[in-house]
Amino acid sequence: MSAAALEVVDLCKTFGGLRAVDSVSFNVPSGSLTALIGPNGAGKTTVFNLITNFFRPDTGEVRYFGASLTGLEPGRIAALGLVRTFQSARIFPGMTTLENALVGAHLQVRAGPLRQMFWSGQSRREERALIRRAEALLELVGLSAERQVPATELPMGAQKLLEVVRALMARPRLLLLDEPAAGLNDSETAELAALLRAVRANNITVAVVEHNMSLVMGVADQVVVLDAGKLLASGTPAQMQSDARVIEAYIGQDEGAADA
Repeated sequence: MSAAALEVVDLCKTFGGLRAVDSVSFNVPSGSLTALIGPNGAGKTTVFNLITNFFRPDTGEVRYFGASLTGLEPGRIAALGLVRTFQSARIFPGMTTLENALVGAHLQVRAGPLRQMFWSGQSRREERALIRRAEALLELVGLSAERQVPATELPMGAQKLLEVVRALMARPRLLLLDEPAAGLNDSETAELAALLRAVRANNITVAVVEHNMSLVMGVADQVVVLDAGKLLASGTPAQMQSDARVIEAYIGQDEGAADA
């Protein structure tokens, strides 16, 4: 980890008089896995929406490998290699699990429309390579046996894993995952953790919004804590577990709810 893959500088966003994000700044080092945590309503997903310009910030700037993203459309940002998922799984109906995964590779296709139309040698080789990659990723998350199953028939947890696979098919440089463990059982969460470690090992930078503290503390290099739209603290998982402010605002709150 060295230079910043992502620099969030003094981001602010107000909705109807409510300051959802209030002067938030943090860096995501290249090659790291950074987790954004905080109570519900802390502004975590809004920060992701501001980074990818689904929402335009009132003030502040986002830099991606040193280049400003100000004014860029979300599709252009994705084409630059900054790819994201969403809180709710977005599955294409009428398509199999494998076909859904392959959709994520549309920006990687190099054979032009004419070569695809006439099924040229380049087009065939490219498709075979993409299928092999998709099948390898599906196997990594335990979905290989369901590759020909209609994706809408998968359990919600499996659909969430499929969305991560689809995002990885785009070959991102920086991957933003919004609550990827939501709805996953213990074995699916373990498969997600293995996938995240493999992604980081392949030098893909990851930022993840997540409520599963066991997952966060097990895979994150850095934890950024938000509360009421503001940056509360940041540091290593061990530092955040022992930070009194974090315990009071989030971790302790969860433990108290569990005890109740």
